[in-house]
Amino acid sequence: MTLGEHVYLYCERGTNGALWAEPINAISNAGFFLAALIFWQLVLWRPKEQRSPDHYLFVALVFAICAGSVAFHVYADRVTELADVIPIGLFMLVYLGFALNRFLNVPPGWTVFLAAIFAGLVAGSMQIHCWEGGIGFAGGAPDEKVCLNGSVGYLPALAALIVVGMLLAERRHKAAPYVLAATVIFTGSILLRSLDMSFCQRVVIEGRPVGTHFIWHLLNALVLFLLMRASLETETRPVPATEAAAPPAGEQTPSAESEAEADKPKSETKAGQPANESDETAPEETKDDSAKAENAEPAEEEAKPEPEPQAMPESGTKPEASTIDNDKDKPEAAEKSMANASPDIEEENAETGNDPADREPGGQGAGNGTAKKKTAI
Repeated sequence: MTLGEHVYLYCERGTNGALWAEPINAISNAGFFLAALIFWQLVLWRPKEQRSPDHYLFVALVFAICAGSVAFHVYADRVTELADVIPIGLFMLVYLGFALNRFLNVPPGWTVFLAAIFAGLVAGSMQIHCWEGGIGFAGGAPDEKVCLNGSVGYLPALAALIVVGMLLAERRHKAAPYVLAATVIFTGSILLRSLDMSFCQRVVIEGRPVGTHFIWHLLNALVLFLLMRASLETETRPVPATEAAAPPAGEQTPSAESEAEADKPKSETKAGQPANESDETAPEETKDDSAKAENAEPAEEEAKPEPEPQAMPESGTKPEASTIDNDKDKPEAAEKSMANASPDIEEENAETGNDPADREPGGQGAGNGTAKKKTAI
């Protein structure tokens, strides 16, 4: 096998080695050119910060696919066959890595590993041949040929599109509709590529059989455009710091809490005063309550009946010292409590005649009522 050897794979060429033996197949490659040109314009319309080097790489690869396919369908030798296959393989590898890393957030190390496995599957599938009654790797059988007219090498790409599309649909990614649509169309294009020789005599244009390979070109151009359009649905701008530091829902920042406290209406006291004045008067009310509680205890002690004084002897002698001493032995707390008594206790003293002014000169002793009783006796 030499590099200049002609390759006869498609219906339109047949066994004709002329340069212009596949005009329909060659012209249909304009679909790749239009797909790359339209996507390039879409990229230029976007702001600079939303553009990515990957977008320009996709455009360059699709232009290379277009050029290589035209060369292969014009010259149809082993060299131009490589010019057709290599850009397609590079696009599949690059786009798979882009989808894994940018769409599915797969780490770079795993992305490279999965892309290497994919490349091995593609290379292995291209070595699968079919012969009468069997299928397997090329082994030198006399009637062996590539299976499905060489479409087996695209089955790993179809499987990758199915997996990526399903994962994107599960995550409700914006790129999912484009990838899923490309998957459906790519399935149809592989089928038509495989049936090119089978439908060779059924698809005829101006009296010459052309097969279905040109439809493979047009559908694949649409597939590549949808995949490139899906790449625009990724966020190329970095996330702003304010959004990254935003608190979770339901939580308020300190400034928000302070503003919420400031917006609350200030409570007022019963007298119509602001809340801060009521807070100042609250301790005074507490003091008054405690003072009343202290004055109530001596009042209860005073309310207790005092022991009746002993009757004085008829001879007019002074009362016994025990009675006077009993009056003098009252605690000083009683005298202080009388001074701090509430108005209610003063009214009670006025009714009973117990005037503090009528006490004995020593400031000690019982109430006025006791002294009057002694004098009467």
